[in-house]
Amino acid sequence: MQASPTATQPPSPANSEHKGEVIALPVTTRSSFTLEAGPEQTEFEVPDGGLQAWMTVAGAWLTLFSTFGRICVHFWSLRRCNYYVRVYLTDHSASSIAWIGSFQLMMPFFCGPVSGKIFDNGGFHALEIVGGIIFTVSSFLLSLAKPNQYYQIFLAQGVGMGLGVGLIFLPSLSIVVHHFKRHRGLASGIIMSGTSVGATLFPIMLNHLLPRVGFARAVRYSSAIIPPCLVIGNLMMRTRLPPRSKRGGNQSPPDIKSFFKDPPYLVGILGMLLGLLGLFFPAIYIQLYGVQHDVDPTLSFYSLSVLNAAGAVVRVAGNHFADVYGPFNAMTMSSTISGALIWALLGINSGGSLMVVSIIYGASSSAWLALTFPSFASLAKGPEEVGARLGIALSLTSLAVLGSSPLQGHLLTGEYHWIRPVAFSATMVFGSAICFMITRTLYLRTRKVNGWRA
Repeated sequence: MQASPTATQPPSPANSEHKGEVIALPVTTRSSFTLEAGPEQTEFEVPDGGLQAWMTVAGAWLTLFSTFGRICVHFWSLRRCNYYVRVYLTDHSASSIAWIGSFQLMMPFFCGPVSGKIFDNGGFHALEIVGGIIFTVSSFLLSLAKPNQYYQIFLAQGVGMGLGVGLIFLPSLSIVVHHFKRHRGLASGIIMSGTSVGATLFPIMLNHLLPRVGFARAVRYSSAIIPPCLVIGNLMMRTRLPPRSKRGGNQSPPDIKSFFKDPPYLVGILGMLLGLLGLFFPAIYIQLYGVQHDVDPTLSFYSLSVLNAAGAVVRVAGNHFADVYGPFNAMTMSSTISGALIWALLGINSGGSLMVVSIIYGASSSAWLALTFPSFASLAKGPEEVGARLGIALSLTSLAVLGSSPLQGHLLTGEYHWIRPVAFSATMVFGSAICFMITRTLYLRTRKVNGWRA
């Protein structure tokens, strides 16, 4: 069946020749996807803008601001003022405490296949609601954790909050597929900037609250921001792509086995894994490095806020660059710059050099993280594969997130041999740049690019 043309949407030659159902909406600028569902095909038209699309982006921004941005507070607690080490978990070593944050940051990646499959089957709002409830409850439960009760903090912060973000993170990014194609990178960059803003504001809030009201109340006050953001964000976000069961044809799920026969996809996953092994090193250790090299401690503290603030801006600009020049070109550039800035850590010897490295590294590393979505989405044959492809990629690289911080700490040692973790982290990130160059080359050879530059 074919939709009748209206005054707001004149018929196009592509639509008139295409077999299947056209899902038409009253918009003036459109791109289209072809959904492959057995013998029949359905053309799904994407508005690439409009009120509903940008409200969805705003809702997803609020969601990631209050969840993914919130979990970065662990690194503030551990590295900026060593609160867990000095005050709350004094019976436990810094390396054991590091596993809380590493596990927490791993969960959004590890849960990718589950959340991606549910998203592809039309369960977007179910994921957002369930994940939001788990995250909110766990955040408040963290305030009830008693001093030196490691398991209570690990369960509330590492497992509970990590699982909540794991259900929310991928759907909040993948929803842009329903509304954007040509401007997909820009939209996902705006959404990811919410994590940078959250990672900037939440630590500053806790810094002022902890000395005044103590751990329990500080956590509760900061957690009170989460529920309204999640409720408003969920009300603003809308889906457009019908679930697989309503697409016609045989409703067959994506062929997961074919993903592992796709060379660009496999090399891209390797690049992502290498990058995640080294990318977080400056975010965790730059404050400590500054203090050890005679930089004012207060300025060192705010270096991480500067790093995250720079990321909020560049995540938008970097993803717009991906729309214009191609996602893997942008990924290669951000990987190269990030690797160089990790080496630049060794040159920090003043407040000025600390700020310069923080700003530039915050920009390049934030762009790297935000570009993963449009890059892997561009490898999908259609929007029905986006959730599955990105979910599997995130899951396979989750172990890199889990092990990167403890591994870097082991290389650093208690004698602070900075050259070791710096060389390792920079080499891994440079390796990711090479992988993304190879991915782009393979992609252009094996697949016709439809509306995307690789």
